[in-house]
Amino acid sequence: MHNQRMRKTQAASPKPQDPRTQLDLRPGQSIELLKELHILTREGKLNQDSRRKLKQVNHLFQFIDKLLQALPDSEQGPTLADHGAGKSYLGFIIYDLFFKALGRGHIYGIETRAELVASSQALAHHLGFERMRFLNLSVAESAHSQALPERIDVVTALHACDTATDDAIAFGLHKQAQHMVLVPCCQAELARTLNQHKALNLQRTPLAELWRHPLHTREMGSQLTNVLRCLYLESQGYKVTVTELVGWEHSLKNELILAKRTGEKNTRAGERLQALLKEFGLQALQSRFGV
Repeated sequence: MHNQRMRKTQAASPKPQDPRTQLDLRPGQSIELLKELHILTREGKLNQDSRRKLKQVNHLFQFIDKLLQALPDSEQGPTLADHGAGKSYLGFIIYDLFFKALGRGHIYGIETRAELVASSQALAHHLGFERMRFLNLSVAESAHSQALPERIDVVTALHACDTATDDAIAFGLHKQAQHMVLVPCCQAELARTLNQHKALNLQRTPLAELWRHPLHTREMGSQLTNVLRCLYLESQGYKVTVTELVGWEHSLKNELILAKRTGEKNTRAGERLQALLKEFGLQALQSRFGV
């Protein structure tokens, strides 16, 4: 009788769930990697903040995966440079889900904080991700570094702050990148410039009402920065698509700029870029946008 009760109790006990079904992971995605990145706890669980981060990075990978697969096949394999890499969440997940199985190609993580570069190098060695490189460089310095190849196929910059996104664009142009994937963050430079000439512009044009109040200055600066970036990319021979990365409930820094190289410069986009800089009194920023 006792044994029968034991069997019933065991039969009623729920089987432990596969963490993949609980976390909505992609096929083949490494649980060990997610634990090492501290996205998962050692028990394989996920808190709300980490869930948002994983959702964002996995969603961005869906865009990048298509771009990598569409690249012409080569003996060396694709190259990807990840700017403002931080702890390299994005780079590690791209390598885990694409480069690892491919067996070719390289990812370069570019980061100014030496301790993050060192920890990423150690983790790549631990996981056997031998075709990942981490460079302690600014985005601007990386364009002329001998540690990177002459050409880079895909350039990513996830939340590269302020002008680092512009530096990533300059890097991509210099390396003739086939694709750029940008999620801008903290676009403060243009807002500062708008603020400097606010009184003069209020006298000159009623459009200055759009950034008269400090909150609007910040928002206008962010919006206008990305508009100018898109026009600049188009003027330099890229087809640009702007969309949202994930739902606003997951991130306020949500704008995703996708640029595909066509090689045909758009003079009309360049003219519109110059006109906007003049209209908003931003001539001081002309050199940043190649004008």
